[in-house]
Amino acid sequence: MLITDLDFIKKIADEKEHEHDLFRVFLKNRDADEVDVEVQQLNNAITPQIDCTACGNCCHSLMINITPLEATNLATHLGEDISMVKAKYIEESNEGQLIMNTIPCHFLKGTSCSIYKNRFTECREFPHLHKSNFKGRLFGTLQYYAMCPIIFNVVEQLKINLGFKK
Repeated sequence: MLITDLDFIKKIADEKEHEHDLFRVFLKNRDADEVDVEVQQLNNAITPQIDCTACGNCCHSLMINITPLEATNLATHLGEDISMVKAKYIEESNEGQLIMNTIPCHFLKGTSCSIYKNRFTECREFPHLHKSNFKGRLFGTLQYYAMCPIIFNVVEQLKINLGFKK
């Protein structure tokens, strides 16, 4: 049974900080490709069972990088000039990196994305559990353990599947 109660997840996350340190050490001795396969299988099984639009926690806390094409597509979707869209919603670094200029996201309405079909790549790919090198990204993944039911459930089931003992 999956856990989706955000208050419960937060409470458990606070209690498991030390356990996560031990889990990171445990994973260092595991084959990276085997861990990736296990995580991706869990992700494929768990993600469809969780309605992200009922949560929206990631939209409350993530800094979102945006590609120039995504900025242009956003302007088209909103029916606004790209310069207006950048002025309202996007910050640009001296090197040309584009990021959403507020946290939470401008497009979060309640717990849902108001531009869901046109959301940015980083939004579509979060929590990135489908990608390889889970072991290399584990520290960052665990930073979102307390706020993402998908991460929470995948990590907890991964511990069981790999035989992790506290």
